[in-house]
Amino acid sequence: MAQEIERKFLVKGDFKSLAKKQTRITQGYLSSVPERTVRVRIKGEKGFITIKGIGSKSGASRYEWEKEIDPNEVKELLEICEPGVIDKTRYLVEAGEHTYEVDEFYGENEGLIVAEVELKSEDEAFVKPEWLGEEVTGDVKYYNSMLMKNPYTKW
Repeated sequence: MAQEIERKFLVKGDFKSLAKKQTRITQGYLSSVPERTVRVRIKGEKGFITIKGIGSKSGASRYEWEKEIDPNEVKELLEICEPGVIDKTRYLVEAGEHTYEVDEFYGENEGLIVAEVELKSEDEAFVKPEWLGEEVTGDVKYYNSMLMKNPYTKW
């Protein structure tokens, strides 16, 4: 079983000048219930379907399964997704031995910037760059599946 372990932070400083890559992402949710979130996304030129299970008590780890699918199939599936599409740019920023995925949101989530670092274990040490802000790991309001229901600009 595939397990995703990550920590999530708000971003408070300049990170873009450090980014080694950036990719536009559009995604929607076929199911956003915590026990089985089913997401479809177009990431750059590629399409993906992802299923995530409920998170651990800390919110840092959960089951994740992902498969690449044709981007045209994603476009079709976006038509039947729950209301609220997520639109963002993902920046890849290296810090120490890890690469942070920093998401800058648009539309109804404009102004929100969140960084995630994927780990091998929940207690793995990692470098915290100066542009990292408050940790929000496990805070469900920052889950993309919740941002489509309760966008950042409406908080």
